[in-house]
Order: sequence, then C-alpha cells, then structure tokens
Amino acid sequence: MQTTYCEIDLDKAKRDAFVYAIKNHYWYQMYIDDLPIWGIVGEADENGEDHYLWTYKKLEIGFNGNRIVDVNLTSEGKVKLVPNTRIAMSYSVKWKKSDVKFEDRFDKYLDPSFFQHRIHWFSIFNSFMMVIFLVGLVSMILMRTLRKDYARYSKEEEMDDMDRDLGDEYGWKQVHGDVFRPSSHPMIFSSLIGSGCQIFSVSLIVIIVAMIEDLYTERGSMLSTAIFVYAATSPVNGYFGGSLYAKQGGRRWIKQMFIGAFLIPAMVCGTAFFINFIAIYYHASRAIPFGTMVAVCCICFFVILPLNLVGTILGRNLSGQPNFPCRVNAVPRPIPEKKWFMEPAVIVCLGGILPFGSIFIEMYFIFTSFWAYKIYYVYGFMMLVLVILCIVTVCVTIVCTYFLLNAEDYRWQWTSFLSAASTAVYVYMYSFYYYFFKTKMYGLFQTSFYFGYMAVFSTALGIMCELVYFLLID
Repeated sequence: MQTTYCEIDLDKAKRDAFVYAIKNHYWYQMYIDDLPIWGIVGEADENGEDHYLWTYKKLEIGFNGNRIVDVNLTSEGKVKLVPNTRIAMSYSVKWKKSDVKFEDRFDKYLDPSFFQHRIHWFSIFNSFMMVIFLVGLVSMILMRTLRKDYARYSKEEEMDDMDRDLGDEYGWKQVHGDVFRPSSHPMIFSSLIGSGCQIFSVSLIVIIVAMIEDLYTERGSMLSTAIFVYAATSPVNGYFGGSLYAKQGGRRWIKQMFIGAFLIPAMVCGTAFFINFIAIYYHASRAIPFGTMVAVCCICFFVILPLNLVGTILGRNLSGQPNFPCRVNAVPRPIPEKKWFMEPAVIVCLGGILPFGSIFIEMYFIFTSFWAYKIYYVYGFMMLVLVILCIVTVCVTIVCTYFLLNAEDYRWQWTSFLSAASTAVYVYMYSFYYYFFKTKMYGLFQTSFYFGYMAVFSTALGIMCELVYFLLID
C-alpha cells in the first residue's frame, strides 16, 4: 500500500534546487532486478511561474514464476513547491502476473526503429561499396605502377655498369637497403604495436561474446567482460611488442615490457581517477568506490604484468630474430627533397579521412547508446563495421606507404602508424560536434566526463587501427 518513506523540509535552498531541476527537465533512473525505470522530477505550469513536484511513486512489477519480468513507474501526487513547507514522499508496489518470458524481458527497452533504421542499413551498404572501390583502386594502382617499376628495373639489369651508373635511378627500389632500418624510438613504437594487438583482440572477442550472449541484460556485464578479456589477452601484448622490439635490436626489453603492460591501463586509470575526483567533489553517483580502484590496480600488477612478461619472453625467443630479406646499409641513405603532398605530415593527415568516413555513421549510434541511455544491441552491425574499418585502413595505408617509399623516404614505420591512427583524431573531432549539437551537457563535471572518456576511446581506436596494417607488412 501507499507508504511514506521520507519527508522534506522545503526551505528556500531546497526549493530553488527543485525549481532548477524542473526547469532543466531533470529525470532520474533506477533499477529493479537490472530492469531500468525512469521518472521525471516535476513539471511547471503553462506560464512557467509555479512549479510542482511529483511526490508519489507508483510501482507496478510483473512476475513470471519466481522471476521479475516487467517494471513500470507512474509518478503521481503533484504538489506545489512553496517555501517553508513539509512535503511527504511516498510509494506503493503492486505485483501482477505476466506472460513475458524472463529471456524476453528486455525486448521493450530495445529500439529497433532507431538502430535498424534504413539509414543504418544504408551506411553499412555504403561502406561496403567504399571497400570494393578502394580494394579495386589499390589493386589497379599497385599492379600498374609495380609492373612499370619492375619493367624498368629489369631493363636496368640488362645494362652494363656504365649505363646503369648513368641511368636515372629513383623509386622504392633505391631504398631497399634502408627500408628495414629500425624505427626511431623503437621502445615506444613496439609498446604501441603490442597494445594495438591486445586492443584488437579484446574488441574482436567482446563483440563475438556480445553477439552470442545478451550482455546488455545485466548491468556492468559489458565492462566486466572487457576487463576480464583485456587481462587474459595480456600475453598477446607482450608477444608482439617483445618480438618487434627484439627484431629492431632493442636490449632493454624489461623496460619495454613494463611500458607495454601499463601503457593502456595507465591512460584509462589516470583519466578515470581524474574524473572520479571531480565526481566526488560534486557528490555525483558516477564516483567510483575506492575499493573498485584498488581492485583495478591489483589486476594490473598481479594479472596483467605477469602475463605480459610471459608473452614478452615467448615473443623474444620464438620470433625475435630479424628475418629481413635484404641487408641494412651501415650508412643511412640521404632523403631527397620531395613535393609537399609527399611529406609524412600531409600523408598522416589525409590517411585517416577514408577510414573515418566508413565508420562515422556507426559512431553516431554508439555515441547515442552511450550518452543518450539507449541500449545498444546490434553487435552484428558493429562486427561488420570493424571488418570494413580493417579493410579500408589496410588499403589506405598501403597506398600512403607506397607513395612515401617511392619518394625514396624510408621512414615508413611511424608514418604508416600515424596515418592509420589519425582516424582517432577525426573521431575525437566528431565527438566535439556531437557534444555541442546532440547533447545538452554543460558544467565542469559533465564536460570533463564526456571529453575525458572520449579521449580514451579515440586513443584506443587509433592504436588499434595502426595494428592491422603493420601486422600485414610484418
């Protein structure tokens, strides 16, 4: 039956807080057995002068057997906000039998009209057409260009030494003695490559698990699954990062292993802890408990680090020996001047445009589900977009790297890395557009929360994008 659970002494400060919440259309979200329910704080009259608070929460809970399958909330008891009065808050619960099956209880929260809209299907089709076009374009460019290069080089091999010396030598073949030269800052480079391998593994496994199991039916299950898979795939990080560092002649492998193990956790935890301090200052419900932060640190030190060490040792011993097809010159070849559009900075800026174009529609649906409290459940679409992103990234970076080598610039490692990772810059720029035009967030806490976690998401996406191409080359 209707029961009073608290009374509010409405002084001026509390009344002003309620009026502010009503004017800005504040609403709240609660859970009963993981089923979300929403309610609005109050409403104003037509003139906007008087404000009313909903004081009676009427809960109707449907059950099937011994399981809760349906929850509805009705707000009643409209009371005018008058200073120096006492307002009683009450609720009631009514139980009713329901024919809804337990495994189908989340169906009413899904939004097929939004996620399965024809625009979503059209974006997937459009991305596939882009993939077909890019694959054909790259194949045609490389086949025609490489055929001409091979014909010219074969002709040069038939010349005598004097003719060859007088000939006009240029192109990618001239840097064969420098193309396998170790990259600058090999320790950071190897750590990023290892982290990219791990992020890609986590993304692939989590999406597959989400397609098989309905992870959205239990709060926090997606995040818990991602943390578990990330910790379990730490040997992947150590294996690829350690083997690449050994191939490049690195000797401080323990330091590289520590950097690779804590690169992503430090970024995520550092951002989360910073936002958490702001949340604690604002007494927000988003504040992470201290015990949870300690548990995450323990996972990093006692699970991720040992597994990363195992992967590093395996990588150095199994695939850490250089197996380059040609010898590296002792003296680096001077890099000739080239046109402005062949500069690495220009290639990096242009490299991320097409990969971003293939995923930006899906980014809208992901952002909306995360920031607008919609339940994302179309993980089949996400898998398709991941495959499309990989193919587009490979095609674009192959062309970028070929143009760079053809300009006799052998510094391809970081250029290929950043040309793929620049997709993250465009995603982060898109998050600015989404923040200002698609959300109503404001204030220090909401702004730092949004842009902090979007920076983490964009950085992880960029590190993952570069991996696909580099492994193909490797």
